[in-house]
Amino acid sequence: MCASRYIELKKMDHHMTINDILKKKSEKKKITALTAYDCPFARILDEAGVDIIMVGDSLGNAVLGYDTTLPVTMEEMLHHTKAVRRGVKNALLVGDMPFGSYQASLAECVGNAVRFIKEGGAAAVKLEGGRRVKEKIAALVEMGIPVMGHVGLTPQSYHQFGGYRIQGRDKKAALEVMKDAEAIQEAGAFSVVLEGIPAKLGKQITEKLAMPTIGIGAGPHCDGQVLVLHDILGLSGDFKPKFARRYADVEDITLKAVKEFTRDVQEGKFPSIDESFE
Repeated sequence: MCASRYIELKKMDHHMTINDILKKKSEKKKITALTAYDCPFARILDEAGVDIIMVGDSLGNAVLGYDTTLPVTMEEMLHHTKAVRRGVKNALLVGDMPFGSYQASLAECVGNAVRFIKEGGAAAVKLEGGRRVKEKIAALVEMGIPVMGHVGLTPQSYHQFGGYRIQGRDKKAALEVMKDAEAIQEAGAFSVVLEGIPAKLGKQITEKLAMPTIGIGAGPHCDGQVLVLHDILGLSGDFKPKFARRYADVEDITLKAVKEFTRDVQEGKFPSIDESFE
């Protein structure tokens, strides 16, 4: 291969790193993140230039049909992380550690995080919680495993919160969220997801922390934004969260295509001679 062609390919094929994400904050450039759960969508997101592709435990709601994220297992997460890895060339791939995979003990946390890196092909893992997971985040970072934190509305605490409730609305609650975010930074996390908090608090945390904040329902002032892919594509049925914007209605497009296929088969219009072999 000639040198000019090699340089051209290298420019096209840039692997997003933790340092790239940190640099975006220092340069005040917004970070883009979306979830993916399979290879085809991962490939599309990667081609579109998304900075971070997250295999979220939202897999449970978006793909597996669970009411919450709580039933999602490590095996399910690894299965889908491997699939997403095959479609990603450039984005930073983050694996979301599911409920029960890190809470019981430090040893279990480390073992499952290692599986995300070795088996799943993830470049980093995400843990929910602030001060209560500080020790575990620090241990993973010490091992060389990059960690993304997650504070505010943490879906794995669904039963503790009494549902999906906005966090940090009063002064005392806001201080608790702030302390959790600071604890994650002190532990060595490279970024933190801020979910379901008032925009004012999202701005305060973003301005106070040196690490990037990735918002989901946390207002426009965060260093980046993440959404569930199925929400922006209209694949979540009647569920339309306030914080998500629907950019396409893939569900209606798919429904129309399937109805047309069904009609064509029933009426003998598919397959045609051109779509058959001799």
